[in-house]
Amino acid sequence: MGQLAIHLNDADVTVFDGQKVVYREPGFAYLGNESLSTGIDAYSNARIDPRRVQNRFWSDLDTEPFSDHRFAHLSAADLASKQLEEIWAAVGDDVSGLVVAVPGYMSSENLGLFLGIAREIGLPVSALVDSAVAATRREYGGAVPVHVDLSLHRAILTRLAQPEMAQVDRTEVIDDVGLGVLSDIWLKTIAETFVQQSRFDPLHKAETEQMLLNQLSTWIESASRDGKVEMEMQSGEITYRAEIEALALIGAAAPAYQQIASRLRALFRAEDVPAIQVTDRVARLPGLVDMLEARVGGEVFVLEPGATARGALARLRMHAGDSGVVSLLRQLPWDQAGIDVTQQLSENNATGMPTHLLFGHQGYEIGNLALVIGSQESAGERFLELDTDMPGVSRRHCSILQKNGQCVLEDHSRYGTFLNGHRVDGSSILQVGDAIRIGTPGYELQLISTKEVHG
Repeated sequence: MGQLAIHLNDADVTVFDGQKVVYREPGFAYLGNESLSTGIDAYSNARIDPRRVQNRFWSDLDTEPFSDHRFAHLSAADLASKQLEEIWAAVGDDVSGLVVAVPGYMSSENLGLFLGIAREIGLPVSALVDSAVAATRREYGGAVPVHVDLSLHRAILTRLAQPEMAQVDRTEVIDDVGLGVLSDIWLKTIAETFVQQSRFDPLHKAETEQMLLNQLSTWIESASRDGKVEMEMQSGEITYRAEIEALALIGAAAPAYQQIASRLRALFRAEDVPAIQVTDRVARLPGLVDMLEARVGGEVFVLEPGATARGALARLRMHAGDSGVVSLLRQLPWDQAGIDVTQQLSENNATGMPTHLLFGHQGYEIGNLALVIGSQESAGERFLELDTDMPGVSRRHCSILQKNGQCVLEDHSRYGTFLNGHRVDGSSILQVGDAIRIGTPGYELQLISTKEVHG
């Protein structure tokens, strides 16, 4: 009898049997007139009959009936159960154990409900593991790894500790920055391109909108690889053609990309060497890896397709919970040779180092002597004194200085210093254009450069 691993990411629910990926379909459900279907069958109706499609049942797993009257007799748990049943009918013959990798946004209540569903339909769950830990199979020597993945509706960033194994340190979840959101953005961008170049609007009819959706991932991957993609759509007896450059797709997705990059930067301290580990679905998105390298620094490591399920099964094939009890594993030993990334990550990123801090209409030079910011000036220090009436400002709140060729923010406060809206974890590298917030609602300070550029 065999073992399987499943990765519960609703962008692509993936099952691996030890040799190959045997199932990879999205977390969609379609309620037809006489039947309920999931996965690709449901996805193929997402634009044709959208009111009969649900795709948030994995991300919002609960037992509450849907408010939509069409689904009022069903809950998210029912739809998740249906997809699991279909998966098991397709690949579950002679399987004695199932290792499950789960995204970091799933709560203990979500996990308990999933295990209840699994028991009810007879899935032999033998282990439950955090997906970032499952995917991380080697040590990044001299660096701090952060695992990056996207689900349909969220981005999940997991900072990993390395105490002789991969261990969850901190997880950040960005809502509404998932593949579903990006798909909607790119559908509109591509549709506008067809209108401009061929006077054909694929969003005018549900059938052609679905055709566009069905081809979207192929087009996006081609644009990412080749810098542009030639697209073709059939409507009636007419073939319409258009071409779009990757830069147009990157520009449309830039606000979402910026959210990911900003949150990722906040996970690294100033002294950290970043090792950014991304899933293959992240790597396929045009321009995202390049933006992360430019905005965050360090080096990006791209995982193979199905890496999370592969890593889970490789290390937990023989695992069984004590007395049949399954609990979430947040650390696992490595099973692949490590890599020393220290020397590879020594170069500073190319986005520009700030020379001044702008507060109000006054600029403060940033140098080797720290500029301390707070509510009570201290003798012998360069100090920017803030009004004590603002809540959340410490006497010696934070400091900014140039160190080792970088501009460094160090947080000394009780209530936190926020970089581009995200709380700094001790220290962070600053770049031109960054915004620092101190206090609540807070003072905002901007990082600028006054270096002359000739050309």
